[in-house]
Amino acid sequence: MKILNIHTRTLKAPLKNPFITSLRRVDALEDLVVIVECDDGSVGYGEGAPTPVITGETMGSMAACIAYIKPHIIGRDIEEFDSIISLLHTVILKNTTAKSALEIALYDLKSQSEKLPLFRMLGGTQTSFSTDITISMGSVEKMIADALSAVALGYNTLKIKIGDNPEKDVERIVAIHDALDKNIGLRLDANQGWSAQESVTLLHALEKKGIIAEFIEQPVAADDFEGLKYIKERVQTPLLADESIFSVKDARKLLEMQAIDYVNIKLAKTAGITEALKLADLSKEFGVKCMIGCMLEGPISVAAGVHVASAKADVITMFDLDAVALLASHSLQSTIDFNESKIILSEEIGLGIGY
Repeated sequence: MKILNIHTRTLKAPLKNPFITSLRRVDALEDLVVIVECDDGSVGYGEGAPTPVITGETMGSMAACIAYIKPHIIGRDIEEFDSIISLLHTVILKNTTAKSALEIALYDLKSQSEKLPLFRMLGGTQTSFSTDITISMGSVEKMIADALSAVALGYNTLKIKIGDNPEKDVERIVAIHDALDKNIGLRLDANQGWSAQESVTLLHALEKKGIIAEFIEQPVAADDFEGLKYIKERVQTPLLADESIFSVKDARKLLEMQAIDYVNIKLAKTAGITEALKLADLSKEFGVKCMIGCMLEGPISVAAGVHVASAKADVITMFDLDAVALLASHSLQSTIDFNESKIILSEEIGLGIGY
């Protein structure tokens, strides 16, 4: 299986509702799809979502990165897989989402060559997963309505986007908590919106009301490792790091500092599947559970995350893979069942997604 060509397309899809966090607002999905073609007719698909405020990448920069890597990989045989993956990560630095998109396509091809579903090639057996769903930031009334609608669709865990105003955030969380049955789990995501001191004050206010979320995700700036430690030492609510962790090196530092409770793995930050697997293994060494998350992505990227979750099911125990459920429609073909809160892998060889 020699690689003959690598090219890109744009995947556009409408959202059911605007996606709003403390960092950004997105009204429609626009992702880069990477297509790798081999001499035997095999085709591998990958995908990446431009998230300039987190990874620093745009559609243009991602396409340029793929074009730069392309001549280094054309003509190589997929059986040289480890060598190709190493090359992908060394010929250019950073560009984590672009690398992830290309890596996903290569893993798709490798698992096709092994005639196995990707998750089985990676050693996984679990095929069914329950994801949370994101409640975008907005007015209290809108967020309550969105939360109730999500529960009616079968979701029992909601991730609440907050982070623009600590006092308003407390009001939102309390109101949503009070509007829901007590068996509905709440996860909070501030997307770097608070200071360490604000985080402690806000979480104490919630804890005094008996509201202890499943976790608070990335309340402070990505580089504020000491701030994360400060929060963890002062609150009951578990602390999950997202934007602070792009690499195994980042995670090791935070884990050695005992600054976090959980690790959020996103392929767009780890530059693909290879480092995501290593990050899960590192977390296991420290006895720390992981969440597998996603950017605002389409089915190809989300599918890759699900395959990774299956491969590392002993340590990846939380799932934030709702991006496909946020789409009003999409044009991709899939043997994977994305059914609102449930995602079920198929036994189709490879990734299970086609363009």
